[in-house]
Parts: sequence; structure tokens; C-alpha cells
Amino acid sequence: MRIDEAINSKFKSVQQKALINVRYTSNWLSNFQNSFMCKHGLTMPQFNVLRILRGANSALMMQTIKERMVEKSPNTTRLLDKLELKGFISRCHDAKDKRAVLVSITQQGLDILSKIDEDLKDEDFLNINLSDEEAELLSSLLDKIRR
Repeated sequence: MRIDEAINSKFKSVQQKALINVRYTSNWLSNFQNSFMCKHGLTMPQFNVLRILRGANSALMMQTIKERMVEKSPNTTRLLDKLELKGFISRCHDAKDKRAVLVSITQQGLDILSKIDEDLKDEDFLNINLSDEEAELLSSLLDKIRR
């Protein structure tokens, strides 16, 4: 459905239409992702942290995790607390700097990511109705907006 039909609105310019379309689509994708992650007892920021840790293949400092997050969280400590309570991460103090906290993904965290990876295939979550070329163009245009 076209954005003007979806929100029953007219736009002052094509730039305004594009901006509102980006925001509307972002919200639509967020809702879709959040409902999917809810089935696994996670939020998108929690999932993001687990993916960052899995990709790092080693413990990371909290500041590094914050820098790599797609959606910046104002309370990363609380986010990590919840993941630790679920058994998905572990934290320890750095041997060289006792003030620094290192965060690692646990086997249980790796297991939930494997389950999510499998379920993503079933949901066809990454199929966003775009060809590879269209997806590349969209990505380039979104990058251009942020320059």
C-alpha cells in the first residue's frame, strides 16, 4: 500500500512524502521485529546485544557494545542486567582495569540466537519484497540521507 493511502494524507513535497514514508516504514518494521522477538522472550535491543557479542567472538567492554548498537540504549546496564538474569550473558571485571566490565555471551545466549536464526528462515523475515538490486539502491539512498 502506498504511503499516501496508508495514512490518508497529501504531502507538501516529494521530500516530505519520502521522509514520512521512511518513518512510517521504520515503525512498521519495528513492530514486526518486536512481535517476532517477543516470541523468544527478547526485545530488539537485547537481540542486538547478543548478536554483537556473538560476532565479536570474545568479551567486550560495555562501551564497545554501546557504540555498536543499532538502536542506542540510554540504559545499557539495565539491558545487560536483564540478559544476565536470563542466562544469556556473563559479566566480569577486567583483570587490568577493575573498573572496566567485560561482557560475554553464554552458551545459552548462543543457543537462543541459533533458535532465532532457524525461526527467521521460517518467517521469511528478511524477504522485504525487494530484489537484490533494489535493496542495494535503498541502502545507498538511506546512507545518503545520513551524510
